[in-house]
Amino acid sequence: MTTKEIKALISLLDDPEIAPQIQSEIQNLGETIIPYLEESWEESLDPQQQQRLEDLIHQLQFEGLQQRLRVWRDDGAQDLLEGMWLLNSYQYPDADLQALNRAIEQLRFEAWTLLRSEMHPADQIQVLNHVIFRNHKFSANTQHFHSPANSMLQRVIETKRGNPLSLCVLYLLVAQRLDLPVFGVNLPNLFVLTYQLDDRPLSFYINCYNRGVVLSRSDIEHYVGQLGITSQESFYEPCSHLDIVRRAMRNLQVSFERLQEPAKAEEVGQLLAILTDNKEEEAEEE
Repeated sequence: MTTKEIKALISLLDDPEIAPQIQSEIQNLGETIIPYLEESWEESLDPQQQQRLEDLIHQLQFEGLQQRLRVWRDDGAQDLLEGMWLLNSYQYPDADLQALNRAIEQLRFEAWTLLRSEMHPADQIQVLNHVIFRNHKFSANTQHFHSPANSMLQRVIETKRGNPLSLCVLYLLVAQRLDLPVFGVNLPNLFVLTYQLDDRPLSFYINCYNRGVVLSRSDIEHYVGQLGITSQESFYEPCSHLDIVRRAMRNLQVSFERLQEPAKAEEVGQLLAILTDNKEEEAEEE
């Protein structure tokens, strides 16, 4: 369709009798029509028409996000940064993946200049802790623990505040680019990392919510015991990137529920369903 035809089609949304049919036609055109809808919103002086346009833009963005999430899943969910960016784009559709990539790359470069090949694993982690928690002052968002911003990597980088999962994701992305054997671990009510070599006696855990403090397996066992639940081997072993993004989505869903925003919570639930293959997933907060 030409620009003139698209604008003419959008103008027909003003007619309540044919608006549903026109809206359906617009949705079939996909996200490419969003700039025209935004232009129409700026030109409109009718609050009701502006609301209709906002709803339509959101629906188009949400459908596009669902499709991109399916592609990421079907490609093996290998790129953790992309998965977190997709989640980020639910709240911030214009979020720039390359800007996130540059922020992670800056942290990687700073840590790389301090690392030495002969370093003990514990010393390597101290380097990352120094760069991330001391130099850049990333820390726990204890004042607004359940804020949706804690699940948005863009906001975590901007505010330097996050929840256990988002701080671990930031740390993990940097560690992976340094070729360190660091992985995520799905604990109940808490997310941590593990530095795991083939030689298990050298394996340990990292709590990013407590500025990268190093934990032993016995520390994790004690934590699980305090929760009064049956221990599982999955509490001590690496989880997948798909597991991490799913958990981030559950956190975001809970955040919206706590804010009494059921519509957003339901939409995040739809995104989560794309990644769960209809398997039941237990809600976990962090």
